[in-house]
Amino acid sequence: MAKIVYTGGCGEITEKKSRFIATIKPVHSEEEAALFFSEMKKKYWDAKHNCTAFVTGTPAVARCSDDGEPAGTAGRPMLEILTGDGITDVAVNVTRYFGGVLLGTGGLVRAYQAAVKAGLEVCTVLELVDGFPCTIRTDYNDYGKITYLLAQEGYSLTDTVFETDVCIKLCVPADRKERLTKQVTDATGARAKLEFGDPMRFGMEGDKVILL
Repeated sequence: MAKIVYTGGCGEITEKKSRFIATIKPVHSEEEAALFFSEMKKKYWDAKHNCTAFVTGTPAVARCSDDGEPAGTAGRPMLEILTGDGITDVAVNVTRYFGGVLLGTGGLVRAYQAAVKAGLEVCTVLELVDGFPCTIRTDYNDYGKITYLLAQEGYSLTDTVFETDVCIKLCVPADRKERLTKQVTDATGARAKLEFGDPMRFGMEGDKVILL
């Protein structure tokens, strides 16, 4: 399942006195990634290395740079963390301040990958789900049954409107549309009505729905 970075962040590790600062940002094009990397190079102008990696688009476009580190020890390992986790539409800049101790090629690979992981830990990463917006219209007598059912199934409501009837709004993964329809119909004796909107893609942070 594809993932995106919803909110970026910055993480840091120290390895044998060298500082590795990973700055991560959502991007939607190669041009956005290039602008971000240019900003990072200006911010960390006094660092010897600002290594980069990004992946974006469908089909995916991915690029990386070792920025003076030995070939294959920085950019590619950074990119592998992103692609290995299925993360897209993201750019990562890892700034290294040399601490005077050589790490060797293996040590560099591990350090750059650890820095990216540290950066991702402070970001909000969402799973992307294809599905539908759904409105369940019900009377007040069946409202409790439906909310209990939805809670048992792990759904997160996006809104509830209380008027003459109750309108419960949520997002439903495409592969659960028919199942939910049957469950609500059976639970309420077909009294509650489900209305599905146009196909959409939304994000999930655990059980929480994030509208993109």
